[in-house]
Amino acid sequence: MTGLFARFTRRRGLSQIRHVAPVHPRNARGLVAAVYAQVEHDFGMLAPPVALHAPAPPTLAAAWAMVRETLVASGPLPRAAKEAVATAVSQQNACPYCAEVHGMMSYGLLSEPDAVAVNGGRTGEIADAEIRGAVAWATGDLADVPVPDEQAAELWGTAVTFHYLNRMVNVFLPDGLFPAGANVPMRLAGRLARPLVLRRSEPGAAAGLPAARRVPEDLGWAAGNPAVREAFAAAYEVIEEAGARVVPQDVRELVSEEVARRAGRPPGLSRSWVHEAVASLRPAERAAGRLALLTAVAAYQVDPSVVDDYRRTGADDRHLVELTAWASCTAARHWARTRAGSPGQAVRPTRPQRQKSTARSEPDRKAEA
Repeated sequence: MTGLFARFTRRRGLSQIRHVAPVHPRNARGLVAAVYAQVEHDFGMLAPPVALHAPAPPTLAAAWAMVRETLVASGPLPRAAKEAVATAVSQQNACPYCAEVHGMMSYGLLSEPDAVAVNGGRTGEIADAEIRGAVAWATGDLADVPVPDEQAAELWGTAVTFHYLNRMVNVFLPDGLFPAGANVPMRLAGRLARPLVLRRSEPGAAAGLPAARRVPEDLGWAAGNPAVREAFAAAYEVIEEAGARVVPQDVRELVSEEVARRAGRPPGLSRSWVHEAVASLRPAERAAGRLALLTAVAAYQVDPSVVDDYRRTGADDRHLVELTAWASCTAARHWARTRAGSPGQAVRPTRPQRQKSTARSEPDRKAEA
């Protein structure tokens, strides 16, 4: 049954990727083939949130390393706690795809009442104290890290990974793994997936990611786990280098300022804020600025018009993945820095309403030579 489940999710999942051409496993070469093989071996299926990065192979390896060394690797924090945290963070980021996938996994790992509470966003009703504490911390209801030091890096890393991944998924994937109206029972799907998530994966063996040249200061939360620290240092380095290549400097500065200024508060349904924010940019940079800002601050507001405007600047699939990855990583790192820098103070983001804007943004004017 697990093989059938994996084949279904591969076929269904790759067909769901939008805005970029998915790389099918039979066409994968080099780094993409190596990462795909490890994803299927360790995760049990070719997860679309990872596969969508394939047009930018180094970024694919970076995203997989973050997922693998936190959620998947067999470390000291139980997988059940990590899946519950992934579900809760995804709910807060208005990412129904990730909330559905990891909520489903929770049905295979938790008692049914606790899985129901996790999927319903009712943290206080979770009977398992370890799971309840991890979820409460990740969602800002609990200020102090509730796990032993040896588990803390995985808890932090799982939350940071899903602050990153939710944004990418909101841009490139639909609102759920299963077709609308399919009515796949979460309990059944969770039981089918249980053998996949219980596979053992050795920490520190993510495929294809070179060692980082340095460990950035904002990885203090990972100090207790070398595998997590090194994976995130290398992933951050790859994504920052990609951002430096494809995201104009003025756009990078604007996104960083807006992310810090908004402090995790979503702007609501209107996109007027982003048009005002990019007005200071040169016309040729506004399409990149809109897409990067929306991805970082309100990824649920990205629609085809925003992507099409960016495409008209000459951006290809790799540019699109690298720009959105940089914006997503910028937001995720800011969340971690804010949380780490505010001891004793809970940081509780507001859950935005999930609704795509239908307003079409104006195309950028070509810059005059």
